[in-house]
Amino acid sequence: MSRLPAAVQRRVQHLATMRDPLLRFALTRRGLMIGFAVVHGVYLLGLLPTIIAGETQGDLPLYRLWAEQARLGYWPVIDMPWVYPAGALVPIVAPVLAGADAYQLIWFLLMVAANFVAVLALTGGLRRRSGYLAAWYWLAVQILLAPVSMLRLEGFAAPLAIAGLAVLLRRPAVAGALLAAATWIKVWPAALVGAAVTISSARWRIVAGGAAVTAVVAGAIAWYGGAQNLFSFLTIQGDRSLQLEAPVATPWVWATVLGLPEAEIRQNYALATREVAGPGAHLAGEIVGWLMPIACLVIVALLWRARRRALREGRFRPRGQLKLILVGGFAIAAALIVFNKVGSPQYMLWLAPIVAVGLAVDRRAWSRVAGWMAGVCLATTLVFPVLYLPLIDADPFAAGVLLARNVMVGGLFLWSLVALWRAGTAPQTGRDALRMPVAIAAVARG
Repeated sequence: MSRLPAAVQRRVQHLATMRDPLLRFALTRRGLMIGFAVVHGVYLLGLLPTIIAGETQGDLPLYRLWAEQARLGYWPVIDMPWVYPAGALVPIVAPVLAGADAYQLIWFLLMVAANFVAVLALTGGLRRRSGYLAAWYWLAVQILLAPVSMLRLEGFAAPLAIAGLAVLLRRPAVAGALLAAATWIKVWPAALVGAAVTISSARWRIVAGGAAVTAVVAGAIAWYGGAQNLFSFLTIQGDRSLQLEAPVATPWVWATVLGLPEAEIRQNYALATREVAGPGAHLAGEIVGWLMPIACLVIVALLWRARRRALREGRFRPRGQLKLILVGGFAIAAALIVFNKVGSPQYMLWLAPIVAVGLAVDRRAWSRVAGWMAGVCLATTLVFPVLYLPLIDADPFAAGVLLARNVMVGGLFLWSLVALWRAGTAPQTGRDALRMPVAIAAVARG
């Protein structure tokens, strides 16, 4: 620092003296609420021209179309197979009740409410200061994944999942209901349900809460004549090829960049997405279709093994159960990304909520994971929307950013597997089991 010009040195010293008071203020109730308002205020400013024009952005044009069709009597799930679970009808249809021109505005307000629920859950209604850092992390994710974080259905499923995990120890039936509600919007929270049912000593109360919500959703759809389409979301996209951003598609992305014969990035007009093609691409899609359930079963087995070890050693306390549920849920959710033919940017909202809760439960164990997850979110936004047009033109730099993102996701998946293995192998504290080893951090760095 002594080599810097005197003016620069004074500026650095001034910033350093300001840092601690700013951090202390950020970890107060007023500081957190100002941060919440600023984050969503920035979004509102960005969306204001769209709102005034009565238009929509992101996936919302399609959502609004479905909502208007429903208002005219032609409902997804009930009248046709649908790509989303039936519970997604609630956040998709609700904004159109105020009129099609207000769809973007109402969606935004609902997203603000959903994120406020997440902040309240992470901080115990703003009373638990140990959760303030986790709340700030969740707000940071909203910025790092902009604009996807506020324009996709995951924006509703993720806060419900956070709320479910936050009350899992105190009210397992309520947690089961919240996680089931999230799963009926987007499927990924089923990873948390699977981990919780495997580990928790209150599993039957979790199941009861989830079953109640499932009965309501299934009963409503069946009552209106859509029973045959209730699970159509599981099969409707089964024939699609490898999507450009999926981790498994990486070799064919680079084959296209390098100009290898028959490799290409092409448009799927029916699904409005970009896919890769080339020798072995179709086979790879078939293989990951088998590897995904196998990986999930292996993770459940590792969870059960860790549970048995904890029981034998007399350390199967509620807080320890929650720590295992978090890492197990993270592992299953990561498997759903790593072994997936699709690779949409919003998938990072499957992992970030778990990391946020992890920071609230055990900050030291999850801090390094949180750092790498932030890097994943930033790289994801660089890929889409910033570098997406160069990427589909096989630009090497854009492909390199995508490769780095996928390597980091793979490294985090590997960390979760190692953490589960260690939790079931040797006597150790939950913190030791969860801490990211240096070797795994190196893989995440790529």
